[in-house]
Amino acid sequence: MSPTYNDATDYSKKFPAKPQPLTLEQAAWITPPVQAVDTEGMIDVPRMRAYRQNRLREQIKKQGLDAIILVEPLSIRYATGVRNCTLFQMHIQAGYLFIPAEGPVVYFDSEPGRETGSQLETIDEIRDDLLPLSFMFAGNRHEEWTRNWARQMGDLMRQHCGDGKRIGIERPGIHAEQALMAEGFILSDVAPVLAHARKIKSPEEILAMNQTIAVAEDGMTRMRDMLRNGIMEQELWAVMWQALIEGGGEWLDYRLLASGERTNPWQQEASSRMIRAGDMVVFDCGMIGPFSYGADISRAFHCGPGRPSDYQKKLYTLAWNEVMHNTQLMQPGASFAEIIGARYQQEPGFGDQPYPCMAHGLGMADEWPVILYSTEDEQYYDGELEPGMVICVESYVGEVGGIEGVKLEDQCLITESGPITLSRYPFEEDLLSKEI
Repeated sequence: MSPTYNDATDYSKKFPAKPQPLTLEQAAWITPPVQAVDTEGMIDVPRMRAYRQNRLREQIKKQGLDAIILVEPLSIRYATGVRNCTLFQMHIQAGYLFIPAEGPVVYFDSEPGRETGSQLETIDEIRDDLLPLSFMFAGNRHEEWTRNWARQMGDLMRQHCGDGKRIGIERPGIHAEQALMAEGFILSDVAPVLAHARKIKSPEEILAMNQTIAVAEDGMTRMRDMLRNGIMEQELWAVMWQALIEGGGEWLDYRLLASGERTNPWQQEASSRMIRAGDMVVFDCGMIGPFSYGADISRAFHCGPGRPSDYQKKLYTLAWNEVMHNTQLMQPGASFAEIIGARYQQEPGFGDQPYPCMAHGLGMADEWPVILYSTEDEQYYDGELEPGMVICVESYVGEVGGIEGVKLEDQCLITESGPITLSRYPFEEDLLSKEI
């Protein structure tokens, strides 16, 4: 029977016209579909873009700057949502962005009519008078063009920042920096602005990140299903790439998949080695997926037929113990020094070649902070975890000179009530030893 409706009922109260904003905790448990029309509003992308740009402006002021100039494509994506030829622009500058502490955002693009920025509310003006910052396009006129570029930026500074002189910049090249200084501007590294803006995610960013994790975990399932005696490492890694592209993602940061004796030491990239029955297969997905958000998850499989050895189970269980223990240390308000002091201690001989860090931040790829294993490390710096940060917890276990090793990693969100693990791909029960 079809339902009947009373016209007198005020359905505007029962069904609000706009979805209510999610909390971080709610967003942590949701994987939003991105193709179903009825749910496409679950990720409020304009709200996500506005949040990110507001975070940047707050940090511009907090760092005592009058404006910033961005040339890195992921930085421009964070600030505005522009996505175009990202990998190309990581080595050839083909656009740049001017953001004052107060005032209009100006994007310079070689083809301003295309969709990259023309429909984005985050950009106030798109200009086509793009000047070449790369030697590829400038050639032996490089210094001349960078002087012209500095005058172009100086005009924007005087127009929108008055007497402001302090500019945060990122990697425009030595000639561009010298030209800006010759114009009388005081330059500062924009990295602190970006790092402290990016560190706190909105619920929409977590939803976007969960979508990337879902794509990554689809790739893991396909790899596990394809794993067999005789398959090559790079053939297996291609399955992850296929899942990434089909899922609307962008790229993988590396080719970290190794098997057998190539799992020790870690950081060996996929090769033409043929995987054999009995091998451990270890990988780190390092994915930049839909909306340019990252999934950074590591797992290890055992290639059958046959059962894993006791030694393989020991390696796996020690790595699992470390990830589980250290994840619980990721509490809001915890200092890096406190986390290091309470970290998991590996058995003698199994912690002598650990992963380079015990944990690190993640957003649009790896980011600040990095938490090391010791406060005595010469690269150590302190800090504090805050709600809204996403932290990847790492473990690598392999004896020095050993035949095999295991790398595991989970991705978690820091909330007011503690960490929530976003990566949910199951661990291997056959590799977990009850005796450890």
